[in-house]
Amino acid sequence: MDNTRIVRHQGYEMTCSAAALDGGKFAPSLVLSKQVWPSRPRVIAVPRGDYLSEAVAIDAAYTHGVDWIQNYG
Repeated sequence: MDNTRIVRHQGYEMTCSAAALDGGKFAPSLVLSKQVWPSRPRVIAVPRGDYLSEAVAIDAAYTHGVDWIQNYG
């Protein structure tokens, strides 16, 4: 089951989620979209790791999203 958290940060909406993998691990995913026009969503690659819970994977996606916004947003 996928778990999702939507957060607004500095003019962007971040959709952070986690999908279950084999072996009881989770893969994070991140989608960013501007809150103003053009609000085209962008899928941002999150480094893969050994995330043992959905919450940890979602936190990793959130942290990567904040870093991305600071560097490229």
